[in-house]
Amino acid sequence: MGDAEQAIIKVAQGLGAVDPAAWDACANPVGEPFNPFVSHAFLSALEDSGSATRRTGWAPYHLLLEDGCGGLAGAMPMYLKSHSRGEYVFDHGWADAYQRAGGNYYPKLQVSVPFTPATGPRLLTPSGPGREAAEDQLLAGAIEVARRMGVSSIHWTFLPERQWKRLGAQDCLQRTDQQFHWHNRGYKTFDDFLADLSSRKRKMIRKERERAVENGVEIEWVTGADLTEDHWDAFYAFYMDTGSRKWGSPYLTREFFSLINERMPEDTLLVMAKRAGRYVAGALNFIGGDVLFGRNWGAIEHHPFLHFECCYYQAIDFAIARGLSRVEAGAQGEHKLARGYLPSKTYSAHWIANAAFREAVAEYLERERIYVDRDVEALGEYSPFRHDLAPDADAHMQEDDF
Repeated sequence: MGDAEQAIIKVAQGLGAVDPAAWDACANPVGEPFNPFVSHAFLSALEDSGSATRRTGWAPYHLLLEDGCGGLAGAMPMYLKSHSRGEYVFDHGWADAYQRAGGNYYPKLQVSVPFTPATGPRLLTPSGPGREAAEDQLLAGAIEVARRMGVSSIHWTFLPERQWKRLGAQDCLQRTDQQFHWHNRGYKTFDDFLADLSSRKRKMIRKERERAVENGVEIEWVTGADLTEDHWDAFYAFYMDTGSRKWGSPYLTREFFSLINERMPEDTLLVMAKRAGRYVAGALNFIGGDVLFGRNWGAIEHHPFLHFECCYYQAIDFAIARGLSRVEAGAQGEHKLARGYLPSKTYSAHWIANAAFREAVAEYLERERIYVDRDVEALGEYSPFRHDLAPDADAHMQEDDF
């Protein structure tokens, strides 16, 4: 696969075989906003902890693009999947239809960050004039791998809009959905943000914040060298409680949290709630170059509005303090809208081997994109911001999630 004098496509069945610095030079090029989820540290922690492995249905098949000198010119975090769990872009209906027609939908190839519904690059290439050519080579390589393996499909999920358009131009099917993101309009304090809201919403949020801590609850931000195994022990208990109630089998192992603590503590934020000397709830966030990504939440005590306080309001406070431009609070949740998180589209692209099935999915996606556009527009009418502001989320540009 590829011209030996120019570039070669290889498959790495694990990030342990890939030099971290070479991977990160493609995943997070100098001068571009840092995305923690495509870093070698995060992805290798998923593998090394046993969270994303062949046993769990996430067999690593990472695509590597090597230049003529053997250097890494591009990469793609790819997995051979035996199910559709932990993806947050739902294709269970596609799988059922394909299998009712006599085909085998699984295995399929998934280009994503396991268990992480956060937008980020999927075709990882250094910046510069050769970027688009490298992306084309990665796409062609992925399709060639899929054909040789005989899989049904490839799915690139939570793409940046630019890569989504590029894959669409290369004849991949395009899909959209929505999340709710908070946008920093140059606020210096949380009260500055509240001042942009309608009076009713401003009063509601202030009341919720008061109620969240009225039972003696204290909130802490823990990041960097202050993170300890005791913090992760407490948070893992919260995570297990939430996961076991929602779907019975939490995705992340306890070791995963220790590994990210070793490998990327400065990129990790725990918002922890303490009452009577012990931790009772917490929210896990990852810190990007200009975005705070909310990921997991859990609690062992119920306190009114504590979920909103830890996951949404504290995230806004932290983003303002750090000068971050956005908070992405994970999948689902129209309740976020009233709390200042506006609807924002998300993007995925899909390659399907079977021509007849591809045509049927294409027709479905055309209708779905129209629905998503209308839904985003309709939800925008319920913006909590004052009417004279009318902020446009696009102008600034789930499961265990918040």
